[in-house]
Amino acid sequence: MNDEKKPIKLSHNLILKDRKALVISGVIDVDSFDEHKIIVYTDLGELTICGEDIHIEKINLETGDLNLDGNIASMVYTENRPSNQGLFSKLFR
Repeated sequence: MNDEKKPIKLSHNLILKDRKALVISGVIDVDSFDEHKIIVYTDLGELTICGEDIHIEKINLETGDLNLDGNIASMVYTENRPSNQGLFSKLFR
């Protein structure tokens, strides 16, 4: 029997309410976060959210849901994340 896990493609949506609350679906992983910047990985690429006083209210990586609050200033996508990042690619990022 083949026990390999195949990545499930999640539906990806962004809902921004009054630039104060952001709901994201389709999140695969969270790379880093602080009060000014959060970097998340989605099936559609790396998403960087910038602003002030940003806090993660709720996260569930099994369902791909992430809820943020704070003052959202920008959201920027970059190219898709490589599926198997090695140690060196993370160090020299």
